[in-house]
Amino acid sequence: MSPHPKSGLAHPSTSVLLLSLLLPLSLSSRALPHQDPVHLPSLVPHVPLPLSRSRFSAQTQLDFTTHCNASCYHKGEQERRREHLTEKLAFETLYADGSRTLTTMDVEDEDDYEGTISPAIQQPPMRGWRVTSRHRRQKRQIYGADGRFNIRGDHFLLDYPFSTAVRISTGCTGVLVSQRHVLTAAHCVHDGKDYVKGARKLRVGFLTPPYINGTKPSPTPTKIPLVHWVRVKSTRVPKGWIQGPQEVSMDFDYALLELRWPHRRPFMRLSVAPSSDDLAGKRIHFSGFDSDRPGELVYRFCPVEDESNDLIYQHCDARPGASGSGVYGRVWDTALERWERKVIGIFSGHQWLEIDGENRDYNVAVRFTPLKFAQICYWVHGNRVDCIQD
Repeated sequence: MSPHPKSGLAHPSTSVLLLSLLLPLSLSSRALPHQDPVHLPSLVPHVPLPLSRSRFSAQTQLDFTTHCNASCYHKGEQERRREHLTEKLAFETLYADGSRTLTTMDVEDEDDYEGTISPAIQQPPMRGWRVTSRHRRQKRQIYGADGRFNIRGDHFLLDYPFSTAVRISTGCTGVLVSQRHVLTAAHCVHDGKDYVKGARKLRVGFLTPPYINGTKPSPTPTKIPLVHWVRVKSTRVPKGWIQGPQEVSMDFDYALLELRWPHRRPFMRLSVAPSSDDLAGKRIHFSGFDSDRPGELVYRFCPVEDESNDLIYQHCDARPGASGSGVYGRVWDTALERWERKVIGIFSGHQWLEIDGENRDYNVAVRFTPLKFAQICYWVHGNRVDCIQD
C-alpha cells in the first residue's frame, strides 16, 4: 500500500485511524464506568533455587495456534485451589550467561487468595458468537478486508503510543513497560520445554528514523527505519507456561525481559484487564512487526468479541511477528479522571474454539488478571511494596 503523502499512515481508510486516535471519546465519556476497586493479591517470593544451565535447544515458533473446547474455556474459573495457583505463579529467570533460577511464590493470606480471580470475568458469558464461515484455517487470521495500518513518518514512529513497540530478536514484538523492562510473549523465548536458540543472546530493537543517523527528515518517508539493538540482561517466564499442556499454556504466554541499560523512551503503564464493557469503545489496540510487512510497524484496533478469565478473544488482523505485542485499551483512571491507555494483555496467537460441536476461530491475547498483574509488577519492581494498582 502506498503511504499517505502527508502522514505516516498507509491505508485506504486512514481517516478511520485518525478518528480512533485523535477524536475525543465522546460516546464513552457520557457513561463513565463504575468500577469496584481491584483487590491485588500480595505475593511472597521464596529464595531462588539454582537450576541447570539452559540447553537453548528449542526452535522459535512464530505461528502459535492452539485448540480449546468448552472445558478448556472455563478452566481458569474451575482451578482456584491455592496449590494450583501458587504452582503456576512460580517463575524461571534466565540470565545472559545461560544460568537459571526458579522462584516460587505464595499468596500471603486467604483474603488475597479470594481476590485472585478477575472480578469482571468470574463467570464469563458465552456471548452471541459473531462468526462468519471460514473453511481455510490460516494461522494468524486476516478477517475480511485487511484492517492494519503501516505506521510511517518520523513523527509517528517516535510518538506515543507507537514508540512503546519494540522488536524482539527472535522475530516477535514487545512493549516497553518501564525504563528497563519489555513484555513479550513467552513462546517467543521458550517453547514450553526449553529456551529457543535465539534466547542465548536475546536483544531488543528500537526503531530509529533515518534522519537521527545523519540524514534529513523527509515529508514522504521511503526509507525503512533503522533498528538500534540492546542486549537483554535477564528473562522471566511463568511456570504456568513452562509446565502446562498446550491447551492451557496460552493463559500464561507472557515473559518479561530486563534490558542491560535503561532507555529514554516513554513506556506504557500496566493495568488489570477490566471487562470489555469498561473499555472505551469496547476496543483493544496493538502495534507489532508483522512478518508480511518487513521493517514496518503495523497498528490495528478492533472490538473484543469474547473473554474468559485468562484470554481476550478478538478478530484484530495480525500475522506472525505480531506475537508479544502489548494489547492496550483506554481504561478509566479514577485518580486522573480521564481515559488512559494501559496495557491489559499480550497478543499470543490464534485459537480454535470448539463449542457445542461448532468450531470458531479467534486471534487471542492473554488477559492480565490480578494475580498476573501482581506477578509482573514484582518482576518489574523487585518488591511487593511498589506493586499497587495505579
